[in-house]
Amino acid sequence: MDRLNILSLLGLSLRGGRLAVGEEPVEAVARARDARVLLLAADAAEGTRRRCEHFAQAGDCLWLQLPFTKAELGRALGRTAVAIAAVTDVGLAAALLHRLAELDPEQYADAADRMDVKARRAAERRAEQAAHEKNLRQGKRRRKAPPAPKAAKPPAEMPPERAPDGNRPRGAKPYRSRPPGTLAPSRRHRRGHTPTAAR
Repeated sequence: MDRLNILSLLGLSLRGGRLAVGEEPVEAVARARDARVLLLAADAAEGTRRRCEHFAQAGDCLWLQLPFTKAELGRALGRTAVAIAAVTDVGLAAALLHRLAELDPEQYADAADRMDVKARRAAERRAEQAAHEKNLRQGKRRRKAPPAPKAAKPPAEMPPERAPDGNRPRGAKPYRSRPPGTLAPSRRHRRGHTPTAAR
């Protein structure tokens, strides 16, 4: 793989806003856990290399030393010199590491494999998030467990059997009829209340 293609991919990442250049921007994206891979120039100072390692630990991301000098990286990115940069897009980071692995498999193949795993997980998370948002838009909810079966109701009591003559049920108390012309006392009378006129 031509070295120029790798540098052009870095320039494309910068134009797309997916590349942070310089120590302060790289530290910011790393601490925000937005960096996917940190890139260090081949002739970067030892202090810069230590800071790059520290940023990678803080952002839980990979870091690599590129086969390009600070001047080469600077020309590709429109700067005088670039010692450190960070790719913030997982797809671009995976593509960059594949190109580096083709250039030098011994040094970059392992990092390319690790980035492939991260890219696959990120794609799965995006798909799950998209499905979740679609369900929310359509008003779908997680299915609830079916309700427990209700206990069987006891059989209804059968009405008492009628006597053969059809007058009253068996076992029922005999009906006491009132003499003709008498009315049943009202509730007030039953409680001991007497009408006002009778007082």
